[in-house]
Amino acid sequence: MNKREPQIIETERLILRGFTLEDAADLYDYAKNPNVGPHGGWKPHESIEESRKIIKELFWGKYHIWAMVYKESGKVIGSIGYEEDPKRPETGCMELGYAMAEDFWGRGLMTEAARAVIRHGFESMGLPMISIYHNPTNYRSKRVIEKCGFRFEGILRRSNRVYNGEIRDVVCYSMTKEEFMRDLGM
Repeated sequence: MNKREPQIIETERLILRGFTLEDAADLYDYAKNPNVGPHGGWKPHESIEESRKIIKELFWGKYHIWAMVYKESGKVIGSIGYEEDPKRPETGCMELGYAMAEDFWGRGLMTEAARAVIRHGFESMGLPMISIYHNPTNYRSKRVIEKCGFRFEGILRRSNRVYNGEIRDVVCYSMTKEEFMRDLGM
């Protein structure tokens, strides 16, 4: 399988680029933290080899998944990307998802990355709509979503089975291309 690379996106403090196997140690460094993955519904990584496998099986060949590289250190501190929204099949809507190392929370970096990826989604990918969901107790993610201008849709009750078998509610948001353009004053 040929590995497809996402377009590089640069922000003030981040470079968003495709993952490489050399990123496995950095991915493991933040993905092993029990405060990171479970908020998004995935189990903490148990080894660098598991992180390497995630890169190979989930990130490689996915055109719209980026490693978030902190410019100051050159270290991968998170991931951000799109996948087809399973709740809106065959509509062209993509679901935005992300994760970040706990040491970098509270600095506005995720909002910076998300805004750049949202712009890319509408302007370069031609998406008609972007959706995003969060666990009701993930208040940090909720704040990023609100800062990015997503519209609250509601709560889909008991709709998401996570890695440990727990069934959770999800808080649903979306943004259309028209809303994005209007918010930019276009």
